[in-house]
Amino acid sequence: MTKQPKAIVIGSGVAGLAAACRLAKAGCQVQVFEGNSSYGGKLAEFKHEGFRFGKGPSLFTLPQVLDELFIHCGENPRDYYTYRQLPLITKYFFPDGKQINAYADLEAFQEELVEKLGEQADRLKRFFQHIEEVYNCVSPIFLENPLREFYKSMQGSLWKALKMIFKIDAFRTLDQSNSQWFQHEKSKLIFNRFATYNGSNPYKAPATLNVIPHLEHNLGAYYVDGGIRALAEALYALAKKLKVDFQFNTLVESIQVQDGKAKGVFVAGQLISAEKVFCNMDINLAYPRLLPNQKAPKIYLKQEKSSSALVFYWSMNTQVKQIDVHNILFSKDYKGEFEYLQNGDISDDPTVYIYVSAKVEPKDAPEGKENWFVMINVPHDSGQNWAHLVAKARLDVKAKVNAMLHIHVDELIEHEEVLDPLRIEKETCSIGGALYGNSSNSLFSAFLRHPHQNKHIKNLSFVGGSVHPGGGIPLCLLSAKIACDRI
Repeated sequence: MTKQPKAIVIGSGVAGLAAACRLAKAGCQVQVFEGNSSYGGKLAEFKHEGFRFGKGPSLFTLPQVLDELFIHCGENPRDYYTYRQLPLITKYFFPDGKQINAYADLEAFQEELVEKLGEQADRLKRFFQHIEEVYNCVSPIFLENPLREFYKSMQGSLWKALKMIFKIDAFRTLDQSNSQWFQHEKSKLIFNRFATYNGSNPYKAPATLNVIPHLEHNLGAYYVDGGIRALAEALYALAKKLKVDFQFNTLVESIQVQDGKAKGVFVAGQLISAEKVFCNMDINLAYPRLLPNQKAPKIYLKQEKSSSALVFYWSMNTQVKQIDVHNILFSKDYKGEFEYLQNGDISDDPTVYIYVSAKVEPKDAPEGKENWFVMINVPHDSGQNWAHLVAKARLDVKAKVNAMLHIHVDELIEHEEVLDPLRIEKETCSIGGALYGNSSNSLFSAFLRHPHQNKHIKNLSFVGGSVHPGGGIPLCLLSAKIACDRI
């Protein structure tokens, strides 16, 4: 009988769980080491006196990517998780009182932009066709395959390479592109904000990031029944069914590298051997912590880091009727916000995202009450006084919510929990709390993410949001698929 090859996975975020499932399906004996007490990484949640809060992302896109993993492993995805499309994706509030509803129905959303902001219907139609074309160009060669396949596609004549770059709209910033597509400043802001989905600045990041609104508006954004945590629970259940072994509250001290090959990991001073090692830790922390004696790839580690988040979890003693499940309260100076972030600071007037799962799942809060996930974009940690920044931001956020929703939020909050960049780094091993590893704030930064392998270390693979193809649930899942398919 052939001996099962041993594979070790460091970390049980989305990509780590997905990699563990694929490796087990391929016939490996898989062991996962997780420093926290549970699995899921950024898909964590907590409960307090009848209120349930998801700590991380809330929208689910590209569900077919996760479905494919379960089907590949011989399971029916619907036996593990379900999701649905809500009629309204996001409700946008502007300082002048204007409100825009981003309906799930694309025609209804376009009509909203025409009627309330005076956009041209034919131009809106061409925009959504354009971002679909960008996605269809980028996805097969970049999102679904190793970086080497993208580089290979760019080889040949200079004209072929330039044609590809023009086609994916990489020579303009997202703001420059949206300024040409939309007549009204508010429309531009709505689509500029998608850069923040991977921690980037729309005034610096390439217009290629318009693939993100394509995912949300052309392909669909969904609510996961039971909250986004249900996806981590589904992946964990699949892994357990495939006989994956999990070791929680267990820190990997280092990766053993000998003769240019990963041989296993050290845990509590003991070497645990394996034929394959998969690392789901942010590469910016993985090299100094787990590979201190190996040459680090400075081209990746020195890149600008993505933004982080400051989240206030508010247990509200009432239901606020004027907001929906997903809400954005824009600042008066959106561009100025990013100048603050660039300088390691937080604007006095930040754009605020409010997510209330109790709007769609009443059991997430006691009867007549709501669970508010209130988030603003903040810089990653670089030594700031976070106690001071959090205290000031709390006052600014409350003032903004009061002014734009016409409530007195201090009278409504029963309990508060806070998640800042320091805590994000501690809980998720994301350097400085940078949610997506490196940012995409330059022309080719999206194409300079760390590949799944270090060419100098065999049998070692990297997965997760800090490597190719990037951050977010679908891309983390794709990173695991690409890395596992390669071996």
